[in-house]
Amino acid sequence: MRFILKCLPVIALLFANISLQAQHKEKEWMLGPFHRPQNAKPILQKDAASRFTDPITGEDVHWESMATFNPAAIIKNDTLFVLYRAEEKLGEQEIGGHRSRIGMATSVDGLVYNKKAVPAFYPAEDDQKKNEWPGGVEDPRIVETEDGLYVLTYTQWNRKVPRLAVATSTDLMNWEKHGPAFQKHREGVYLDRETKSGAIITQLKNGKLVAAKINGKYWMYYGVPHIWLASSENLVDWEPIETYEGTLAPVLSPRPGYFDSWLVEAGPPPLLTDEGIVMLYNAGNSQNIGVSHLGNRVYTGGQALFDAQEPWKLLDRGDAPFIKPELPFEKSGQYKDGTTFLEGLVRFNGQWYLYYGTADSMVSVVTAK
Repeated sequence: MRFILKCLPVIALLFANISLQAQHKEKEWMLGPFHRPQNAKPILQKDAASRFTDPITGEDVHWESMATFNPAAIIKNDTLFVLYRAEEKLGEQEIGGHRSRIGMATSVDGLVYNKKAVPAFYPAEDDQKKNEWPGGVEDPRIVETEDGLYVLTYTQWNRKVPRLAVATSTDLMNWEKHGPAFQKHREGVYLDRETKSGAIITQLKNGKLVAAKINGKYWMYYGVPHIWLASSENLVDWEPIETYEGTLAPVLSPRPGYFDSWLVEAGPPPLLTDEGIVMLYNAGNSQNIGVSHLGNRVYTGGQALFDAQEPWKLLDRGDAPFIKPELPFEKSGQYKDGTTFLEGLVRFNGQWYLYYGTADSMVSVVTAK
């Protein structure tokens, strides 16, 4: 393990002082407001010295030499576990041309994060190699069941078709890959269509977030540029919600005139509350038909509210982003237009911790009491 940020007193001071940069809570049902720490800094960054023996090539590779971003998060034994996308730099490739694995960092206080020396999840010589090689595994989200099973949704990237896939674990270290989430639905009709970003609905039980059942099923929002919905009885095999004509039915779509005019994409696992299902989502702006001051293709964060019994039914939606790229490290990196890309949400020490990727390059966190 290595400390990413070594000066504990300084970090504690940074997180103890709340910045003036904070979300205005637009509607009462929303989570938040979320705050950055004063003088906020990334909690995880790339490390060109990290080495790992790749099981497919047999070579020692610098597995997080390009970037570390787009994090999931979960609590285990009073410890924060952050699973982040780590990219190995492959020459001067464009975005999507490097190789991704999923690294892990832990924290007992939410201030200092220790990285594991090698990735926790990666392509290997297994039955999913055809879906995960040579691009890798990307953009995790994670939930826990009431009986302690961890369910990881992630993107398989073979540089042909991105596929939403599922893996499970009892200890966060040893994983069973189950393959594409929709492979059994209608004889694999969606296997060759782009699917990604699976966010399974959770609920707070005894102070802990666990996967929630609604009407006897688990539910997952997924996709981009629209957000769709799927259900499952076992968290492994998923059925998309379709119209009578057999086409996908989007439950959230881009809106001309707003910050989410270009695209919407599922964020961290949504939360079942007394008001309904609160979904935090990633929003892309198309400057010519969206919000001019945000810039073009900028990723911000929005919130939407769905019915607690009919997860496809949209009840309300914010008119403005609750988080957006404002700081230098959120607007510089391999995605220079800027991102606050949300993927991890946990309840820790009486606060919400929201983890996000910055400019496809680093990992940061904001908190809400």
